[in-house]
Amino acid sequence: MTALVIAEHDNAHIRGATLNTVTAAAACGGDVHVLVAGHNAAEAAKQAAQIAGVSKVLHAEGEHFAHGLAENMAAQVLAIATNYSHILFPATASGKNIAPRVAAKLDVAQISDISKVDSPDTFERPIYAGNAIAIVQSADKVKVITVRTTGFDPAAGTGGSAAVETVTAVGDSGKSSFVGQEIAKSDRPELTAAKVIVSGGRALGSAEKFNEVMTPLADKLGAALGASRAAVDAGYAPNDWQVGQTGKIVAPQLYVACGISGAIQHLAGMKDSKVIVAINKDPEAPIFSVADYGLEADLFTAVPELVKAL
Repeated sequence: MTALVIAEHDNAHIRGATLNTVTAAAACGGDVHVLVAGHNAAEAAKQAAQIAGVSKVLHAEGEHFAHGLAENMAAQVLAIATNYSHILFPATASGKNIAPRVAAKLDVAQISDISKVDSPDTFERPIYAGNAIAIVQSADKVKVITVRTTGFDPAAGTGGSAAVETVTAVGDSGKSSFVGQEIAKSDRPELTAAKVIVSGGRALGSAEKFNEVMTPLADKLGAALGASRAAVDAGYAPNDWQVGQTGKIVAPQLYVACGISGAIQHLAGMKDSKVIVAINKDPEAPIFSVADYGLEADLFTAVPELVKAL
């Protein structure tokens, strides 16, 4: 029984979500192999070989893999799929794009967003915005799985000594092509990888107030900035800051929620945080039910005072 993890990388570095997925793969039992398909991706393959618990790295090289296009990536996975009992992807935008194509071609049921491995054929996944856990048992010969990265600790990025094997790359499918990308640049940590996150809600009232109140706190804590869906919909914060069921799922060491009532969709995205601090003037706000520390106060007074104290 061998599990294959599909690595996410930028052709030079392995992304953090891959490390959590390796942990999930190891829990399935047997050896763990990692596929690094990219363009000039030898450095990423070398990094993957150092991940603790990985016994082999498969490196597929081709210009058509440079941007991780789902059609080409799925074809490469399918070319080697019969060698594996489990094929695991991080439940990121990329993983969710590739995995269904692989599952459909293999004619198996995809097991989505797992948060725990009970046994090689039985997995747990949150449903109803995390209010219930479904236990899914699969009799499929090959299990195609996406992994909720916040449910698994990351494997150590160093200490491994896996062999790197070059595999034959499939040709370009020709079904899609990369045109361009616009990437927002920020000095702050990436939201899903941040150890500290400071989030603001609709109570902030405007984009100007959001920036004026939340930015100094984030700067003091070296934190990433997040927002509730209500704040994003109102235009106070950009889309990629959204935390919640329809945004990003995060589990930092510290999550500070300011002016966020705690709708169930938001809680689904952050309740696995190690320490949750809530600042809200409504004593009945649902956010207090999951908070480790709650402060019933006006955020426009409390947050600046907190910044001053820090």
